[in-house]
Amino acid sequence: MSSKILSAAIVGLDAELVEVEADISPGLSHFTIVGLPDMAVQESRERVRAAIKNSELPFPRTRVTVNLAPADLKKEGPSYDLPIAIAILLASKFLRLPAAASARETAGENLELLPSTKAVANLFCPQSLFVGELALDGILRPVNGILAIASAARARGIKTLYVPETNAREASLIENLEIFSVKNIFQLVEHLAGKNLIAPFSREEPFNFNEPVGSDEENFDMAYVRGQEYAKRALEIVAAGGHNLLMSGPPGSGKTLLSKTLPSILPALTIDEALEVTRIYSVAGLLPPDLPLMTRRPFRNPHHTASNVSLVGGGTWPRPGEVSLSHRGVLFLRIVPQFMQTVVYS
Repeated sequence: MSSKILSAAIVGLDAELVEVEADISPGLSHFTIVGLPDMAVQESRERVRAAIKNSELPFPRTRVTVNLAPADLKKEGPSYDLPIAIAILLASKFLRLPAAASARETAGENLELLPSTKAVANLFCPQSLFVGELALDGILRPVNGILAIASAARARGIKTLYVPETNAREASLIENLEIFSVKNIFQLVEHLAGKNLIAPFSREEPFNFNEPVGSDEENFDMAYVRGQEYAKRALEIVAAGGHNLLMSGPPGSGKTLLSKTLPSILPALTIDEALEVTRIYSVAGLLPPDLPLMTRRPFRNPHHTASNVSLVGGGTWPRPGEVSLSHRGVLFLRIVPQFMQTVVYS
C-alpha cells in the first residue's frame, strides 16, 4: 500500500512543495529513500526508524520505499523526517487519514467514519503540510526556513501546517494559515487519529519595532556618541537619502562605532520589511530561537578575508550571503581595498 502527504523544500529564499510518497511491499526488510536526496535526507532512514520504534509505534519489517517528488528537485536537510515518518505509518495502515476517506466519499463511495475521525476530517491532505526534524526519541527539533515554507503553503491554498514547537511562533507570522505546534511524533499520531486533538497555535500580539533587542552591547545608539559632529551629520544624510558612505581615518578614530549606530537613526521596519528580513535569516539558520521576527534593521560586518560566496551568497546548496543578510539594513565593509582584492583575485 502507498501513501502521499505534502512537505516543502527550500530553494534559495523561497520554498517549493514536495510530495512525500511511501510504499510498503513484500520482501526483506529494506528502507530506501529516492528523489534526489542529499546525505542528511538519506540519514533520515535511521532517525525515522528509531523515532517510530522509541515512540512505541510499529515500523514495517518489509520493503519500504520513500519517494520525494518532484525527483529533479534537490532535497537537503532534516526537515523531511516528520513527513517521511507519517507517510510510512499511513502506508502501513497503522494510521488512517480522514482525507482519503473524504476523497472516496466525494467519488460516490459509501464509507462510514468513526466519530473521532469526522471531527478532524478537514485537517489533512491535500490541505496540510508537515515539516520537522526527528530526534531518536521521537521529539521534534526545529528546522530552518519555516517562514518561507509557510508563505509557500498559503500561496498554494494549503490550510494547515504542522511544525515543531519551536517553529510555531515564526510560522504564525503568516496569516490565514492554521498552525499546529507538535512536540513529538506520538502526539501528532494521536491527533491525526482523532484521540487527543492539538489546539491550533494562537497568533501573538503585534511586535514592538522600537523595543531594543539583544544585549546592551549590541544596541548602539547615536544619541550616546559624544563629539564627531561632522561624521554624525554625514550619517544623518546617509540615513535620510539611503546613500553609500566612504569613511577614512586613522585606527581608533571611531569609524566602526559610528557605523554601528547608523541603524539607530534609520526608520523603523514596516511589517512587510520585517518579514522580508526574517525570511532571509530563517533560511540562513541565523534567526534566534526566542526571536521569531526581526524587529531591528540588521548590521553586517564581514571580515575582509570573506570569499565571494560568503559575500554574495551561493554554493552547492545556495545560501544567503552578507549582501542578502544586510537587506533593509547596513553592510559595513572594513578595509575596502581588501574586499576589492577578494573580488578581483578569488
